[in-house]
Amino acid sequence: MNKKKLMDILKTLLKVAITAGAIYWVSAKITPEQLQELKVGILNSNPWYLLLALILYSCSILMASSRLNSFFKAIGINLPERYNLRLYQLGLLYNFFLPGGIGGDGYKIFFLKKNFNISRRKVLGAVFFDRLSGLWALAMVIGALIIFMPRLAIPNYLTISVLLIGTLSYLYVLRLYFKEFLHNFLTTHIKALFVQGFQAAAAIAILYSIGFDGKFSPYIFIFMISSLTAIIPSVGGAIGVRDNAMVELAKYLQLTKEISLTMSIVFYIISLIVASSGLYYLFRPQRLGTDKLPSAKEVEEELEKD
Repeated sequence: MNKKKLMDILKTLLKVAITAGAIYWVSAKITPEQLQELKVGILNSNPWYLLLALILYSCSILMASSRLNSFFKAIGINLPERYNLRLYQLGLLYNFFLPGGIGGDGYKIFFLKKNFNISRRKVLGAVFFDRLSGLWALAMVIGALIIFMPRLAIPNYLTISVLLIGTLSYLYVLRLYFKEFLHNFLTTHIKALFVQGFQAAAAIAILYSIGFDGKFSPYIFIFMISSLTAIIPSVGGAIGVRDNAMVELAKYLQLTKEISLTMSIVFYIISLIVASSGLYYLFRPQRLGTDKLPSAKEVEEELEKD
């Protein structure tokens, strides 16, 4: 067994361990009575608001796909939006269901390297800054929520200063080392804000679906904070990890754990439904310009060529 294969196995075991540990931690924090309330809350949810949440989340995915395509255009890859969306859907599916080390990004890079004369380093740069723009937008939304939450007792000048300094530092690094991504900075980062905005709106729709009529901002705040769990290695789209973050943050802010956990679980189900749209391309790979989707081994070999 070569070193790379061993590392992939260890990464998979780490993801499984983190996910299992997070699910156990959440289950230990919730009493049987609270679990029953959670079950009743989900089963009695308003289906129309759930449908609205699904539509809003789908809009965030469409915008995220377009944002990534803007980064591809910056390095000279001119993909039709429709084809890029198909690759994005396949990537979502693989990120959800493949516990290995390649994930959806590896398959996207494989297809792009196969069809365009471009180095892996450039494509990786586009994917990395796509993720980084999402993190920047998430910080902006969290900062705005902090300003409207006096209970946190964080001075507005401090929040605004951190966001401003962070943005200027980000722009400086781009200008110094990654100028190709600077000329469309405004376009990509406005799209990034829309991605986070649609997801926050989806969370609000979920709250409406369970009949919540209190203050939304604290729950949206912990929802957005818990989005940072996407960077933690896990399987199944961070199931368990995000739930645990929601419960712990709810406890810290003295919010209702059942509502927080319901938000997390329903959002997970919605994201799973959207990611499952990539299944279509497993049966119709011709829509991606190939007769057969590559295996994980083929993707690894292709990516190692650079």
